[in-house]
This record gives sequence, C-alpha cells and structure tokens, in this order.
Amino acid sequence: MSEEAEEREEKKGEFKHIVRILDTDLEGKRSIAYSLCGIKGIGRRVANVIAISSGLDPRVKMGELSDDEIERLKSAINSAEKRLPQWMLNRRKDLMSGEDRHVMGSDLLLNLREDINLLRKIRSYRGIRHERGLKVRGQRTKSTGRKGAVVGVIRKKQLAAARAGTKR
Repeated sequence: MSEEAEEREEKKGEFKHIVRILDTDLEGKRSIAYSLCGIKGIGRRVANVIAISSGLDPRVKMGELSDDEIERLKSAINSAEKRLPQWMLNRRKDLMSGEDRHVMGSDLLLNLREDINLLRKIRSYRGIRHERGLKVRGQRTKSTGRKGAVVGVIRKKQLAAARAGTKR
C-alpha cells in the first residue's frame, strides 16, 4: 500500500474529477467509500467491503486512483456477490431465479419495476395500491399524501362567483 501511496504522490497532476463506474458518474474529490455510494444499490457498508476486498484504502480520494486501481474496483463491484456476506445482499432468494444476488445500477430499477408489475398482475393488495397511486405500506391517508386538484376555500369562492355570473 505504501508503494501505491508514493505513486499517487507522483501523479497528483492526473487527478480525475469524474470517474465512471456502472454507467454512473462518481465524484473524484470524495473518498472511495463515499463516492461508491453514488451507485444505486451500494451503501456505505457495501462500499467499504468492496474497497477493502479490492485491496484499496477506502479513505483515498476516488480521483487519485490510477487506471489499474479503477479497473480493480470495477471487477470487485462486478463480483460483489462473491465478496459480500449473504446477509448483506439486497436480493436474496430472487423470485425468478431463486438465487441470492446483489443488484446494482440500472438493474435495480428494472427489478423494482418488474416486482411492482408482478404485484399488479396477481392483484395483490399492494399491487392495487400501487395502481391507484395510494400509500402502500400502511401509512395514514386521511390527512397526508394528498395530491392532485384540490378544491380549496379560494377555489370555492371563484366557483360560486362563476355560477352566480351565469345565472343572470
């Protein structure tokens, strides 16, 4: 690790302000651990495990990494399922495949959309709530979550004035 640090000292002029991993632009001025959190499906703990398992110091700035270190980081992210303990995976016992996976990036959004469509298709309570745009997880709906065209007090006065004008 000290040799890598010395190499970084020499290459300060080659600072990368944006590093692209998994179709996501990551900030170079942040540390590896916090910069990886910009990828959907990677939180702080997972980012730390990935950085350490790839042989990098999680506190080093992302922009200071050399191209080989970035490649090592990319390969560590691609093989995250093998590097992470089972309890840390975000898609355990997948419905379609039945295996434990860790989904990241745009795949995460696609899987979420598929899950919601499946809930709608089987007409479950949660699926119906999703269809209607209502709260799904048991929150209160009497006083919160109101959206759309609301007829308030001012609007009522305008409607009454408009009706009074048409009656004449």
